[in-house]
Amino acid sequence: MAIVIEWQRVKATQYLPVSIPNFSQPITPNVYFTMKNIALLIILSVLCLLSVQFYSFTSSTDTKAVDPQERFPDYGFLPNDYSGTLFKLSQDYPTTLPAGPLPAFFKTDFKKDWRTYMLQVRDYCFEGNTGIDFRVENNVVRKWYHMPWQHWDFDGHGREGIHGLTKEAPIQPLQLAPTQTTDSAGAWAVGFYNEIGGYTIGKVWKDHDNPDASVTTGPKGGFKEGAVLFKLLFASIPKEKAAAEVPSLANGLWWKAFVSPVYKSPVRAVTEVALIQMDILVRDSKAPTGWIAGTFQYNGKLNKANKWENLVPVGLMWGNDPDITDNKFTNAKPKVTRINPELKETVINPDTAELPATHLGWNGRLNGPVDNPKSSCLSCHATAQYPAKSPLNPLFFPKDTIIVESSKRWMLWFQNTKCATVFSGLNSPDTMVGVKSTDFSLQLADALQNFDTWKMKQNGLFASQHTDSLKNQRPSALMLRSGKPGFKGKAVYTIRRNQ
Repeated sequence: MAIVIEWQRVKATQYLPVSIPNFSQPITPNVYFTMKNIALLIILSVLCLLSVQFYSFTSSTDTKAVDPQERFPDYGFLPNDYSGTLFKLSQDYPTTLPAGPLPAFFKTDFKKDWRTYMLQVRDYCFEGNTGIDFRVENNVVRKWYHMPWQHWDFDGHGREGIHGLTKEAPIQPLQLAPTQTTDSAGAWAVGFYNEIGGYTIGKVWKDHDNPDASVTTGPKGGFKEGAVLFKLLFASIPKEKAAAEVPSLANGLWWKAFVSPVYKSPVRAVTEVALIQMDILVRDSKAPTGWIAGTFQYNGKLNKANKWENLVPVGLMWGNDPDITDNKFTNAKPKVTRINPELKETVINPDTAELPATHLGWNGRLNGPVDNPKSSCLSCHATAQYPAKSPLNPLFFPKDTIIVESSKRWMLWFQNTKCATVFSGLNSPDTMVGVKSTDFSLQLADALQNFDTWKMKQNGLFASQHTDSLKNQRPSALMLRSGKPGFKGKAVYTIRRNQ
């Protein structure tokens, strides 16, 4: 049974019915004002002045007391008997670009000293967060923000209410280790943006009912230099057999979350999920694409006192090596980590004592353990757009469209697409009219598409409404303010890390 709480808009001002004297009749010498008439006029004048001052105060002076727009929903799924701490969407986005120096790790040469760079970025993301269970709205060191409109989507992947996790991708047998036999697990994740990244999110969603994707489209749009995005990913492998099947999950870090224990099922339950991966994206103009991507993998065998530090570097990439077209190192079911020495824009951790055997991405490019072994971090994120006219990977086309690996068409996904540039893929220019880049942010692309789908279907969840499973979502006539769907009638792809 779902908890359903009806929510209505809270307006900045309330208007009370008042009787206004009829002054439509002309005043003639035969009309005289009595003392009561004069007193009534004085009282009405004072009330008018007070109401004007009240309106001015509530509309502009006290922005915290009265929010002129609806707050974005925090989550969409929560069991009806849950009484613990709830996820809170961090959404007070900066309205001006944060001033001051870029994060300190910008001083480190990411090519020459990639490991130091990765650990510095990891610590930057951890600082003030590990001690508060990544309830980032309570971070006293620096501000972090979430992407709105992930509470709902059309197929039940929406945000749960305990830690804010969304459904990401299925985990195939043998994907995480040679001994992994579980075939029903999936990946769940939550993402965060620093102040510079949050500023751009706030600009896109300045009008909550009419988001503007041109904010992240070039030549002038896009995330600003110094934006940092990171994502924590968890695996729904049953706790009682996780370490036996995936040895790196020994001494695991587990979160309670309201997820689908069987990935393909819409039925959710409060269960424990294991930290498996952390992704980072840094907006840096020194990279060919304008973005640097990194991935960490959990290795509980290291048994660090702070379990978050068991997240060890898998590698770093700053380009897609578009000139390397062979396919010698793809390794979907890893027994060892196969490192491609020919890649110049990807570096992989060679320390086998630290990094568990992992499959990486296509031909050895960087990807994490719960990612698609025939993609790469930057290949996938470069497709981020609204509406999604190109799939994340050439394998995600309908079955009647076959893209041969290493072919020219395949390699379109492994170019160094510049930040804030619309990825065309196989589409002709005339079919891409109106498509906007979301500048490597798949979460933003997903959020915009969720919003439009909700507007067309009119069956989204609203503010404090939530549900305990997909089957309990119900139609509602309640809508946000007017705004037209941006891709009605156009074919679009689902935005999923794996399909």
